Amino acid sequence: MALRLRRRKSKTSQVVDLLETYLKLQAAKKATKAARKAAKGTAVYQVAKRTPVVKRIPIIAGAGVAIAVVVTKLRSSGGDSSAPAGA
Repeated sequence: MALRLRRRKSKTSQVVDLLETYLKLQAAKKATKAARKAAKGTAVYQVAKRTPVVKRIPIIAGAGVAIAVVVTKLRSSGGDSSAPAGA
């Protein structure tokens, strides 16, 4: 078993990593907000607003799944430079 030595990150490196994480979270937050606004503009949402609550449930669930898929794709498409190149 090989002994690995850990190198401590410099303060500037830590700040850069923190800033990158913050920017990624803000981008995901904005994407979620945009997806929600886009979903509200769709005909499906407009129809769902006019239908009774019981009939509305499958439509709302479908829209929620669609938004979740979009957000997941947006999050996973961002290049994560901290991930190891080859395992």
